[in-house]
Amino acid sequence: MTAALSVRNLGKSFGGLVAVHGVSLEARTGQILSIIGPNGAGKTTLFNCLSGIYRPDQGSVHLGGVDITGMAPHLVARRGLSRSFQNIRLFPEMSVLQNVMVGRFSRTPAFPIGFLLRTPAWRRSERAAQRASLDLLEFVGLADRAHSWARELPYGLQRRLEVARALATEPVVLLLDEPGAGMNPSEIAAMMRLVASIRDRGIAVVVIEHHMRLVMEISDRILVLDHGEPIAEGIPSQVRTDPRVIEAYLGRSEEDHA
Repeated sequence: MTAALSVRNLGKSFGGLVAVHGVSLEARTGQILSIIGPNGAGKTTLFNCLSGIYRPDQGSVHLGGVDITGMAPHLVARRGLSRSFQNIRLFPEMSVLQNVMVGRFSRTPAFPIGFLLRTPAWRRSERAAQRASLDLLEFVGLADRAHSWARELPYGLQRRLEVARALATEPVVLLLDEPGAGMNPSEIAAMMRLVASIRDRGIAVVVIEHHMRLVMEISDRILVLDHGEPIAEGIPSQVRTDPRVIEAYLGRSEEDHA
C-alpha cells in the first residue's frame, strides 16, 4: 500500500510540557490506522500538528510526498488532508446540505465577480457543488435530512454530518478525532461501518478512538502513544498482546475499556 501520509520524528512542547515526542507513522492509501493511548497521551496534539493547527517543534510531515510541515490549515486541506474534531463544530443555523457545501469551498473555482453577478459560470459551479454534496449525504445516510437545520439533527447524525463535510474537501487522508464520542453502542458500530466504507473508497483514514473492541475490529494497523511517545505499533493482534500496551492502557482486559 502507498503511504499517503508520512510523519517522521514529530515533536511538540508547550513550555516545559512535552506533549508529543519522537512520533513517526505512515498512513497508507485504503487502510485505517488507529491511534490509541490513555488520556493526555498526546493524540489530539498530534492531529493538530498534522492538520496545521500547531506548528511542530521538530520532525516532518509529508502528504503525498510533499512537505506540509507547519503549513496553514486551509493549505493543508487544499493539499488533501481533512479532519473532524472531538467536539462537534457544525454551523447550526445552516442546513445539512449547506454545511457540506462549505466543505466543498476549497475544491470550488473562485468566481468573485461571478458570485456578485450570478453569472452562468458561477451557477454551474454552484450546481456541481450541490450535486457532489448531495452524493456525500447519500453516502453517510443523511440524504433525507438535506434541508433540515444542522442543529435539528440528533447527536449521532451530527457526527455523520461532520464526516460528510470533511469528505467534501476530497481528501486523500482523513483524520477522525474520536468519531464515536458520546454515542451509544449501536451508533458507534454504525460509525465504524461508515469509516470502513471510507477506507474502501481508497482514502487513508487515521482514527483516534477509545472504544477498544471496535478499534481492534476495524483497524489495519494501530499506533499506541503514552505520555506523548510511541510505545507500540502493529496489526491489532500484535498490539493487543503487547505487555507495554496492557500496562499503559488496556489494563487487565479489553472489556474493561469497551
